[in-house]
Amino acid sequence: MKALIFDVDGTLADTESAHRQAFNAAFREVGLDWHWHESLYASLLDVAGGKERLQYYWQLVDPEHAGDSHARSTIDAVHAIKTRHYDALVGAGQLPLRPGILRLIRAAGEARLAVAIATTTTPANVDALLRTPLGSNWRALFACVCDAGSVANKKPAPDVYLAALAKLNLRADECIAFEDSHNGLQAARAAGIPTVVTPTAYTRSHQLGGALMLLPHLGDPEQPLDSPVAGASVRWVDLAALRRWHQTTITKAA
Repeated sequence: MKALIFDVDGTLADTESAHRQAFNAAFREVGLDWHWHESLYASLLDVAGGKERLQYYWQLVDPEHAGDSHARSTIDAVHAIKTRHYDALVGAGQLPLRPGILRLIRAAGEARLAVAIATTTTPANVDALLRTPLGSNWRALFACVCDAGSVANKKPAPDVYLAALAKLNLRADECIAFEDSHNGLQAARAAGIPTVVTPTAYTRSHQLGGALMLLPHLGDPEQPLDSPVAGASVRWVDLAALRRWHQTTITKAA
């Protein structure tokens, strides 16, 4: 195990509530009579990417005009305004990282393991989320950051993970990925990377078979998991447990 590769939305932080609020604020600002409630938004998460999600929903509610120039320009405007609202919501530091994330990033750094990001959210959203908990120089903590600007095809396509592997100059079986959703798991597995999945309230109903490990979160000494962690002497995921899981996967593959 030479690298940990993290998804962002839902994995590093439970961001989806903030995204939903930002979308609804943008709808009001441009005069759209749309409102995405929690159950609707959970179903829309099957569509990766903010603009793609908007286009998909427009096709549902107004298929006759979903492909015209007005729809396209409105989607661009809504997405830009939504990004501004999201930045304001998370930039205030009110959206903490999920349990275990900061601890594992720091532990990996101390152990000289590479840490990377593989997400298909926008660079602006990644920066908005991470600059408060990790500081303005947060990029220095990561060997590479692959985001929506890095690849053409979004998850569940494996492209962003393949891009991360190329930048890390590592094989898939030398890494572990961390995801929260079906699309993310499919992307990582398609790239050949063993994947730990920690779903949120929005994604816990997803089909998550094939995960290396499925957990409610990664745990911390201050917020341990309810049950013992396989391969760990503590009730949180540490590097020792990850190495054991990784080795087991490699041995089975051989």
